[in-house]
Amino acid sequence: MLAATGGSLLLGETSARQANQFTYAPIIEVAVLFLGIFLTMIPTLQFLDQHGASLGINTPARFFWTTGILSSFLDNAPTYVTFFEAARAQTSSTLGGAMVAGVPESWLQAISLGAVCMGANSYIGNGPNFMVKAVAEEAGIAMPSFFGYMVYSGLILLPLFVGITLVAF
Repeated sequence: MLAATGGSLLLGETSARQANQFTYAPIIEVAVLFLGIFLTMIPTLQFLDQHGASLGINTPARFFWTTGILSSFLDNAPTYVTFFEAARAQTSSTLGGAMVAGVPESWLQAISLGAVCMGANSYIGNGPNFMVKAVAEEAGIAMPSFFGYMVYSGLILLPLFVGITLVAF
């Protein structure tokens, strides 16, 4: 990404960036937010490594919803890692079914779906949501508030997630 940015700055036309009123403000805003999220995940991962088995999250549906709810308020990548570690901490050879990376396949599918799909519930659930909002607001386009976006997305997405739970898990 840094190489692409450097190449664009060296080879691209300055007039195009000026005409588009390009600034780094939205990128910096998103980078700072997500750096903070990733840094705060370190103690959480250590805690889950030691106590993940005692959380009571032990079915695909529970992994889907708990991963998804957290992914709605954190980026989906650290949320995925968090619940992968929680699953790995409680995995034993007594669990049946196919295993992937030391975790039951059905749990890993639920964690993946929850992290990715429910990240769309809020602006900060994944980087592109927040980036689009920051770029649009810098361009003077009115965007829904944080909670306004969540109401809109919840009306559309929550019924879909209930359907996914009923069909897939």
